[in-house]
Amino acid sequence: MQKKRIIVVDDDESIRKTFFLLLVTKYNVYIAGDGAEALARFQKADIDLIIADFRLPGEDGLQMIKNFRQAGYQGKVVLISAFPDQIKPDEIQNLKIDHLFTKPLDLKALTGTIDLLLA
Repeated sequence: MQKKRIIVVDDDESIRKTFFLLLVTKYNVYIAGDGAEALARFQKADIDLIIADFRLPGEDGLQMIKNFRQAGYQGKVVLISAFPDQIKPDEIQNLKIDHLFTKPLDLKALTGTIDLLLA
């Protein structure tokens, strides 16, 4: 059985590396520093789950997810933010974001949620 594919989008290299190391044993993990890089990766390979930071250089995580949806992405989405009060509930619903995690992250809860979303 082929491993599910995850893309982690965060401008912080240490966070990208942490997610990669945390998930690579169970999933194919791609990393991107911004939305444009992530969208380019999506156009080359199917992605099952996007994990995105809310604050990204250029466009924010919500705009990036909107761009993915407009490009035909129908998979799962996990959004991470240190500023959850800046994200409106209707944006989460309209963009079909499956889960919003707040920083600081509970990595055990995050990996459990990822496993459930990709089961």
